Amino acid sequence: MAQAQQKEIRSIWTPANIVTCVRIIFIPVFMLFATDAFLGLGMSSYAQAVVAFVLYVILSLTDKVDGTLARSRGEVTDFGKFLDPIADKLLVFSALLVLLAQGVVNVWPVFIILFREFLVSALRMVASANGQVIAADKLGKWKTATTMMALCGFLLLPVVADSGMPFGLWMVCQVLFGIAVVLTIVSGVQYFYNARHIVFRV
Repeated sequence: MAQAQQKEIRSIWTPANIVTCVRIIFIPVFMLFATDAFLGLGMSSYAQAVVAFVLYVILSLTDKVDGTLARSRGEVTDFGKFLDPIADKLLVFSALLVLLAQGVVNVWPVFIILFREFLVSALRMVASANGQVIAADKLGKWKTATTMMALCGFLLLPVVADSGMPFGLWMVCQVLFGIAVVLTIVSGVQYFYNARHIVFRV
């Protein structure tokens, strides 16, 4: 492990960074399938919904793959640190925008989530400029996990529309999404409280 951590990195194109880039490239593909963009090719709306759901689940799972690869291979790069959180946010934002356009979610929870992410990103930039790193805490990780589960559930709704499950699944998704919004607010406040010595410094 020590040897892996001391490994000299000669290129930013490590396996972990490639996974992150592939994730970003496929986000617009997910959005195309999640909307009506492929109907002109003869795909049914059900087939589109299935592809969109499966693709989003796979992209969500790769969130852990790139980080695990980077740490296990001793290939943590500044490029990866920059790109990985962008990929995470794009993945969440893309699903939120699709669901918002479809009327599945309300504009206010989406605004709260986007607002919090921009504020925390700005906070991290300020902290970085002062030589400090603000890592994700447990609340932030729970927020991300709950948000992703809720979004995957919402995307599953059209897939199971004829199975008699939609109402129960919709209720579960609404509860998860509500919890995600609460965690979004609480974790955001916690980030700023923990970094108050940076934010409120003269």
